[in-house]
Amino acid sequence: MPIRFTLNGKPVEAEPAASDMPLLYLLREEPFALNGPRFGCGLAQCGACTVLIDGRAVRSCSYPAEAVEGQAVMTLEGLGTAANPHPLQAAFHAEGAGQCGYCTNGMIMQSADLLSQNRRPSEDEIKEALAQNLCRCGGHNRMVAAVRRAAAQMAG
Repeated sequence: MPIRFTLNGKPVEAEPAASDMPLLYLLREEPFALNGPRFGCGLAQCGACTVLIDGRAVRSCSYPAEAVEGQAVMTLEGLGTAANPHPLQAAFHAEGAGQCGYCTNGMIMQSADLLSQNRRPSEDEIKEALAQNLCRCGGHNRMVAAVRRAAAQMAG
């Protein structure tokens, strides 16, 4: 049975291959073929697959695709474009916060959730928000700096 939802601001319809198909698989496969959310652990523990559902960060590897019926899903691709990046995307680039890049999707999407709730987070609040997202490269300090930079830009 097809599900209808909004993906990156556009109404879409898709039929999951199986009733228990994770949202991550639906997003990465046809017809969407998105590359932002990544498969990391498959257990909702690393954060590489993070997307926003109705504005809140969700691990898409463990979220059933069928559950997005009627909801708004935002992926990294929906935040901004190369020509007009979201302040977080621009700040991560400016701070060199994506060393290997595998965790970058999750870090940015988790940060977008944080900044939607707290426009001026402290360094400790940023670290707490990103604590459950894994980065094996050790780029956390640059990521915190990027979130601070984006927060300052977004606050005006």
